[in-house]
Amino acid sequence: MAERRISRWYFGGVASCGAACCTHPLDLLKVHLQTQQAVKMRMMGMAMHVVKNDGALALYSGLSASLCRQMSYSLTRFAIYETVRDMVSRDSKGPLPFHQKVLLGAFGGFTGGFIGTPADMVNVRMQNDVKLPPELRRNYKHALDGLCRVFREEGLKKLFSGATMASSRGALVTVGQLACYDQAKQLVLVTGFMKDNIFTHFLSSFIAGGCATFLCQPLDVIKTRLMNSKGEYSGVAHCLKETAKLGPLAFYKGLVPAGIRLIPHTVLTFIFLEQLRNHFGVVVVS
Repeated sequence: MAERRISRWYFGGVASCGAACCTHPLDLLKVHLQTQQAVKMRMMGMAMHVVKNDGALALYSGLSASLCRQMSYSLTRFAIYETVRDMVSRDSKGPLPFHQKVLLGAFGGFTGGFIGTPADMVNVRMQNDVKLPPELRRNYKHALDGLCRVFREEGLKKLFSGATMASSRGALVTVGQLACYDQAKQLVLVTGFMKDNIFTHFLSSFIAGGCATFLCQPLDVIKTRLMNSKGEYSGVAHCLKETAKLGPLAFYKGLVPAGIRLIPHTVLTFIFLEQLRNHFGVVVVS
């Protein structure tokens, strides 16, 4: 029993890493679209531009940082959410009410977002590097090299640039993903028409991915701009003001690739997670 309890701590991180390997090119395109100063390209045009200039493998730029982010950000939020949820559910002998899932998801996501900020910042920079002129590229070799260079060249504070946005986004994404997934799965199972199988997991995670995309997109845009900045923004308020000058839709730049990336990422994460649970015999109160 002790082994199963320990396993839950890293199931979410492992499942998220598997999903990130599949959806990384879409995440990269989302970052490129969000960091444009004006609307110049759409998703397919940006993809063609990246492949034409730097080759197909450029779509996987920053993959090591993306995996590092999942093993810090996602592992933390899943560990907090699932550990507390299972503990409370065991005591109450039933699933948590939705409002408690939302509060727990927000807390877990906020904490995970803060812890994962350094890896997230390096991830954004590595993904955005391929669109910069060669002389302006940072050319991080991998995630660890990026973290060390930022710390050495720009200081510890820079590693947590955009931490407020990253933490806030983490809270909203976790509410949209974990809390909404649990609630959607619970409602689907209560109908009695579907069993706890892969189709139920797919449907529930698809709903959760849509909720997460809708909730977090404006914060995601601000977070990406702050992390990729070279000093042009004095803070969150200044970034908000400058982004607002581009019009209301500027806060939803990259919405389509964000949804195309986040929904499959959510679906794959929970399908992988449920398979890990089934393989190791972990039971969740639904």
